[in-house]
Amino acid sequence: MSNNIIKNRIKSSKITGVGSALIDLLIHETDDFLLEIDKQKGGMTLVDDSYIVDILRKISDRDSNNKLIVVPGGAVCNTIIGIGKLGGRAGFVGKRGNDYYGNFHEENLKKSNVETIFETSLTPTGKVLSIITPDAQRSMFTYLGASTELKPESITPDMFKDCGIAIMEGYLLFNRDLMMACLKSAKKAGALIALDLASFDVVQASKGILSEIVREYVDILFANEDEAYEYTGFLDESKAIDALSKDVMVAVLKIGSKGSYIAYKDEPQSKSQIVRIHAKTGKEAKDTTGAGDLWAAGFLYGIANSYSIEKSGEIASACGYEVCQVIGAQIPDHGWKRICSLL
Repeated sequence: MSNNIIKNRIKSSKITGVGSALIDLLIHETDDFLLEIDKQKGGMTLVDDSYIVDILRKISDRDSNNKLIVVPGGAVCNTIIGIGKLGGRAGFVGKRGNDYYGNFHEENLKKSNVETIFETSLTPTGKVLSIITPDAQRSMFTYLGASTELKPESITPDMFKDCGIAIMEGYLLFNRDLMMACLKSAKKAGALIALDLASFDVVQASKGILSEIVREYVDILFANEDEAYEYTGFLDESKAIDALSKDVMVAVLKIGSKGSYIAYKDEPQSKSQIVRIHAKTGKEAKDTTGAGDLWAAGFLYGIANSYSIEKSGEIASACGYEVCQVIGAQIPDHGWKRICSLL
């Protein structure tokens, strides 16, 4: 399957992400515990640092042997790290605390072949507590910390000057001025713009502006089933992918273990063609943290490096599968070796 419209418009294979530099705190718990703390399974809830501390204390009181896993995170950070691990040209723009976690996060990016443009702050580095239930789903509590202090005036077209695709984190919609600064700067620099809707909570909170942003700025749109339903109103997969693709060059509907749909146009005004990508099968998932982020990494790497839509989807599926075999969003080297064999 061709992707002529992408090939004709992309000016560089480099992919730059803008998003939150966060530390992931991962722990296993039961469905009953989510009910106890009044958390709907899935999605993301913004909280302060003390709230996360309180939840961890409750978990420890229930089971002091329940071990906390700490890894670098942030949705677009996960995507950009994946692109770097695939051998792609990658960059990240964000803000972190001038602390242990912030240093740890930036060093991890650099080791993953990512160029970093970080501002630092005395505010602590943000963190995400992901509670992983037995079905491998994660429910997230997010303290954004220093990442919220990235200001619109800090974003310039120079950050995207050698960039073919700029990927924006859907969570930026909680700071609309910052999101608009990123979109305008990337567009002025001539980059294609990718947007991951991030969470159904984000879509719910942003309905007043989201469709306009997609229509005016977005070229590549990512959504999972919940996000697509909130955005389009359709539960039916064929109707949802058709609606997602209305105003963009490429739309992706990720449907978990069932795979994904990719809708794309060879010409701006042409009817979208739809490709079904089957999920890679094998071992049962241990944790879905980062699955969508790494799927996006494989897909964006593919189209930025002139792979077909179908091949890019295959790479994406492999990335999504491998990250589900570990706890957290960091695929180990042997996993990357298997993925890279596809290239």
